[in-house]
Amino acid sequence: SISHCIVSAGREGSATSPSTLCSTYLLLLALRRLNPQVSCYLFEGFEVRDYIVDHFSWQYLSKLLKDEATEEKGDRARMASFVGAMAIADLVKTTLGPKGMDKILQSTGRGHSVTVTNDGATILKSLHIDNPAAKVLVDISKVQDDEVGDGTTSVVVLAGELLREAEKLVATKIHPMTIISGYRMAAECARDALLQKVMDNKEDAEKFKTDLMKIAMTTLSSKILSQDKEHFAKLAVDAVMRLKGSTNLEAIQIIKKPGGSLKDSFLDEGFILDKKIGIGQPKHIENAKILVANTAMDTDKVKIYGARVRVDSMSKVAEIEGAEKEKMREKVQKIIDHGINCFINRQLIYNFPEELFADAGVLAIEHADFDGIERLALVTGGEIASTFDNPESVKLGHCKLIEEIMIGEDKLIHFSGVEMGQACTIVLRGASFHVLDEAERSLHDALCVLSQTVGDSRVLLGGGWPEMVMAKAVDELARKTPGKKSHAIEAFSRALLSIPTTIADNAGLDSAELIAQLRAEHQTEGCRAGIDVISGSVGDMAELGISEAFKVKQAVLLSATEAAEMILRVDEIITCAPRRREDRM
Repeated sequence: SISHCIVSAGREGSATSPSTLCSTYLLLLALRRLNPQVSCYLFEGFEVRDYIVDHFSWQYLSKLLKDEATEEKGDRARMASFVGAMAIADLVKTTLGPKGMDKILQSTGRGHSVTVTNDGATILKSLHIDNPAAKVLVDISKVQDDEVGDGTTSVVVLAGELLREAEKLVATKIHPMTIISGYRMAAECARDALLQKVMDNKEDAEKFKTDLMKIAMTTLSSKILSQDKEHFAKLAVDAVMRLKGSTNLEAIQIIKKPGGSLKDSFLDEGFILDKKIGIGQPKHIENAKILVANTAMDTDKVKIYGARVRVDSMSKVAEIEGAEKEKMREKVQKIIDHGINCFINRQLIYNFPEELFADAGVLAIEHADFDGIERLALVTGGEIASTFDNPESVKLGHCKLIEEIMIGEDKLIHFSGVEMGQACTIVLRGASFHVLDEAERSLHDALCVLSQTVGDSRVLLGGGWPEMVMAKAVDELARKTPGKKSHAIEAFSRALLSIPTTIADNAGLDSAELIAQLRAEHQTEGCRAGIDVISGSVGDMAELGISEAFKVKQAVLLSATEAAEMILRVDEIITCAPRRREDRM
């Protein structure tokens, strides 16, 4: 009779209704009491007790959450996170290194604008992503771009590889918290290894400038400007050196003018405003006193919506027009009373006030965009004004000379001898707007890295050398560490090697051979070997002049580790139900 009960329980246990499972479970408990050796708890790979508990907890949770809300638990949630993050890393992996490829991003909005870029942050910012773990990687890329300007692709690739290695460890039943603990130890060890190898030439101005040139050329090597990297590195270093240690890049203006080639780009001291000087106004002003404003200079019509003015003759209309003109004349007079000879407004200036300014010998510039007037106020030392009743409270800007210049076919206004001496303008020339946009992004990255390096002057060699140094130190730590943590530390070392591996793969080289050679080279003390993608072999990074900022490498290492740790902690993903539109009928 016992065997008959077990068989019937087995048959019933394969059914999925909760009541059947309950009765089966109770029956088995009774059998267990009669004969303790009965241990037939497994049906079709599930333990019945767990299955019942899961079924009822799911029923309860589905009542708790709204319809259409979804939930993923345990391994499924972790797998969804890993897959999303690794897919994002694989997407930008091909853009890494001097031989990295570009991506075309086409918007679906009006105009179908096209962006051609290999900048990791720009690519990821443009994507609409549904996977929550992938969004974490997009965020660290944005933060890397804002913080240090470069390394946006490296940080995503490293985080993706750390998760790829973690996936293998989780599959061998190592707990995520053990992996996280190992990763933390490895990251600390890797950072210490870099700190021991940094070079700092802050005291020697000539050597420091050479370091900056090398860093700029290394940063630009993987961009569209790589063919003219020496020319652009010099522009970037000159512009940053003018800042005298400040990291405020507002003082460096970049103007894009299509035409010519990238090599025709140049650095100009002072400020260039992309506007024309009006008709009948002075084209050349020395010792300029500048009032920067954001005020309405169109005819002051009766600006009350829905207002009606009824008149019984045309002479009354003329009186209203006369009153409007008189009001504008008073406003212009108040502005002129500030003792200025240049007035720059963000908004339009109509013909009548422009004529009044010209009669008074004041240069009036209209429609300077907001970015333009903010930067102009900054570099000339003035403030943006919108009311003019108290001239003593308005701070005017000053510069030695305002004149009109020509760049290509366009006329622009040049302010030289501005109060903020470090201000300068880089004028970019190029074949098309797509080329110019990418050139601006590349140059901005270089300027960011250089301005950060001026603040933190520690420098490392590049070309995969830092990753090899870190991997060697982390491997040694893994050999000394007992327990399961050592597996996580070893995995961290393998993930670090993914950066030089990817650089070599993107250049079409045999990465396995090169990494093996590099590892052997790095066993000798004071080794400076890295990947030389131009010759396709292992080269001396110091001789080749390939350098990177320590701050960039440190940010890549710590951000990638923290992001991987955050995603590893996930064991459940709950997706909210979409908000429904109310039926207003």
